[in-house]
Amino acid sequence: MSEGRPAFYALAPGGWRDWWTLLHPPYTIWHLSYVALGASTVAEVDLYRLGMSLLGFFLGVGLAAHALDELRGRPLGTGIPDRVLQGLAIVALGGAAAVGVIGIVQVSAWLALFIVVGAFLVVAYNLELLGGAFHSDLWFALAWGGFPALTGAFAQGGRLELPAVLVAAACVAISAAQRTLSTPVRRLRRRVAEVEGTITFRDGTTEPIEAEVIRSAPETALQLLSIAMPVLAVASVIARISSPVP
Repeated sequence: MSEGRPAFYALAPGGWRDWWTLLHPPYTIWHLSYVALGASTVAEVDLYRLGMSLLGFFLGVGLAAHALDELRGRPLGTGIPDRVLQGLAIVALGGAAAVGVIGIVQVSAWLALFIVVGAFLVVAYNLELLGGAFHSDLWFALAWGGFPALTGAFAQGGRLELPAVLVAAACVAISAAQRTLSTPVRRLRRRVAEVEGTITFRDGTTEPIEAEVIRSAPETALQLLSIAMPVLAVASVIARISSPVP
């Protein structure tokens, strides 16, 4: 009833397709867009620093976080061995930290704080440390929405200004909306075996309730948002490059 796929972007299990599924491409690109949106709040975007910020978050979120998440219960059903996932998480986190160290040298020593917080969030959220205290909708919105935007802005010039804070707040809200949409979709795809029932309209006609019907609207919204947010981020960066604030 859920097409046997754990997510709309998941491919048939096996081989390289497991790696595609593990990377969550639409969502990874979506959350990387928050880094770019944060960076675009500065007067003039430094593309090198933006690229390094995107690389750091890709390693930390796109690789390490998703590898750790798959280790806990195999929600995506991949056949990637545990040791490979563990090694990937360690190497990717190490790589993200190395990118951060370059930022410390080139931008500000305060980036060390962002490195520590980011590493903690990846591990605490995805491994559900402290009884899952950091594995909640709120922490998802803060860690994968607001934090990337703030880091992207700070990495540009070593400071945070009001526009960056406001953009981060917007990213928190968007991530919370994402979570609100994705939670029932994941439940239907990964846990529900069967859905039964009917909808009776006021004119007496009926319509069967099926998992696909329930899932369609929120999943379509997720697909559209996963396109809209990266496009918005690219447009914001291009606009800032084309006409930087004097």
